[in-house]
Amino acid sequence: MKPKFIAAVIQQAIPGNEKLDNLAATEVHIREAAAQGAELIVLQELHATQYFCQQEDTDIFDLAEGLNGETSEFIKNLACELDLVVVMSGFEKRAAGLYHNTAQVFDGDNGRVGIFRKMHIPDDPGFYEKFYFTPGDAIGAYQNGFAPIQTRLGKLGVLVCWDQWFPEAARLMTLAGADCLIYPTAIGWDPNDDEDEQYRQRDAWITIQRSHAIANGIPVLVANRTGFEASPSGEDEGIEFWGSSFIAGPQGEFILNPVVEEQGAFCAPVDLSRSEVVRRVWPYLRDRRVDAYENIRLRWIGGPSGQ
Repeated sequence: MKPKFIAAVIQQAIPGNEKLDNLAATEVHIREAAAQGAELIVLQELHATQYFCQQEDTDIFDLAEGLNGETSEFIKNLACELDLVVVMSGFEKRAAGLYHNTAQVFDGDNGRVGIFRKMHIPDDPGFYEKFYFTPGDAIGAYQNGFAPIQTRLGKLGVLVCWDQWFPEAARLMTLAGADCLIYPTAIGWDPNDDEDEQYRQRDAWITIQRSHAIANGIPVLVANRTGFEASPSGEDEGIEFWGSSFIAGPQGEFILNPVVEEQGAFCAPVDLSRSEVVRRVWPYLRDRRVDAYENIRLRWIGGPSGQ
């Protein structure tokens, strides 16, 4: 493990579904980050295409690739050339009719060192992900539930977008030894939401992720896309991705303040050794009442009236 390093979160607007064009833009940002001394690069969710889950369309499955498809090969080769650890996110075709939202981690010339298949799958207006994605396995060839991925920089607790709202996922990654939590994400507003509602949503999104840093005493790195992507149902409908990529330390402090709209590689130093200092003062893991949490595995505890 390398206790101190420079990390970069890449924030992009994606103008269309031409993968090679989008990857070329991503490459520019990755090289920019490497030139600034970054050793860890985090890309946003589904970075090779627009966010296609605004609609349900079986033709969109044609965008999916195997784990060794052109997108992952492009990122793998770039990570090898520049000697970087890169976290990417893509639309994986695992088998006919079986697709995942999958993060992969490449570590320089070691190639792919692990994957994480998104565990929590939303199904909301404009975010019809259950149509496209099967939840990740509890046990698989590359991972065992919420298992961190070992790299030269430490154990990366990689989760994906909707996973970021669930404290259970962050805790399980931490208990498995993650040195930091990483969230590739694609989230934004419905343009019809008023300004107050937009503020509440974005603030809640930032707050919940900072809370995972605090509750677990480890850094959190978040890469979100930016820009407006129209829905196929009409030019006035779509998602305004709110960007706001950031990096927080183990007390939830901003190491990199949220970058709202700009595109680019945004870098900050990450010091994993601070977790030891913080956890000695705030020993949440010591004081957990593991003997009293049996009911956490239940869907609901109260009766019909909530009593």
